[in-house]
Amino acid sequence: MKNFALVGASGYIAPRHLKAIKDTNNNLLAALDTFDSVGIMDSYFPEADFFVETERFDRHLEKLKYDKGVNLDYVSICTPNYLHDSHIRMALRRGADAICEKPLVLNPWNLDALQRMEKESGQRVFNILQLRVHQSIIDLKKKIEAAPKDKIFDVDLTYLTSRGNWYYTSWKGDHSKSGGIATNIGVHFYDMLSWIFGKVKENVVHVQTHDRASGYLEFERARVRWFLSINYDVLPDEIKNKGQRTYRSITIEGEELEFSGGFTDLHTRVYEGIIEGRGYGLEDARQAIEIVHQIRNSKPIGLIGEYHPFAQKKIAKHPFK
Repeated sequence: MKNFALVGASGYIAPRHLKAIKDTNNNLLAALDTFDSVGIMDSYFPEADFFVETERFDRHLEKLKYDKGVNLDYVSICTPNYLHDSHIRMALRRGADAICEKPLVLNPWNLDALQRMEKESGQRVFNILQLRVHQSIIDLKKKIEAAPKDKIFDVDLTYLTSRGNWYYTSWKGDHSKSGGIATNIGVHFYDMLSWIFGKVKENVVHVQTHDRASGYLEFERARVRWFLSINYDVLPDEIKNKGQRTYRSITIEGEELEFSGGFTDLHTRVYEGIIEGRGYGLEDARQAIEIVHQIRNSKPIGLIGEYHPFAQKKIAKHPFK
């Protein structure tokens, strides 16, 4: 049984980590969050200690080690994007491996610094790249690998996940904290595309505003037009008429990739891999981090070249401006 601590216990994604720790028959020693609405812990680890101050959390872990001989094996990190780097460092200094949500960090050079810390500490940093263990994605990767090596696939990626005005007040609406739309809601798709189609050859941004981003990515084996948005108005009418607020579509050579289901236990499967020595490390995360960093710092060129059809949709005003 491994000993875990968890940072960001009140967040949206925390229950998946709590479930993964529980499902892999491990133990949660303590959790930390500045917000104390963490009743979800009762469903998984009611005996775990909880802290709202980092200093007391850190002291508690140290006392467990030196006063009771209880060592910490992993720290699970579910905090806002801009805090990941700091919390990973905290885990490594505490003598534990880090298991962190996406994006692992916001900038490529953060990965270089963490690699140095890994080497000095002897600990590891793992990323939750759960689409890599989704059966439909695994099957697609096998299909691409079996195709002629000179075949370049045409791919359209569309991900629309509506968010209300609260989004712009929260840390997610602050580009310096979230990294913007492409980083916050798109990084796992860029990782999936990288894993399947290889190295990036070209990265062009056509549109980038507060509520959407769109561009063109060319990989070794794919040409990808992509569009991401959190604006309800860009949803297709047939989705709105169903009362739904999310639309996800990936087509390869005009054929829709079906992966609407199968998401229930992906975090648990990633945790199993980490504990068995098959986790996704810093280098696995690198290309997706490089992609979103370049998107974030690119000047949109407008509707020129291979742009996604949704990029033509009317640009919306910021709700607070």
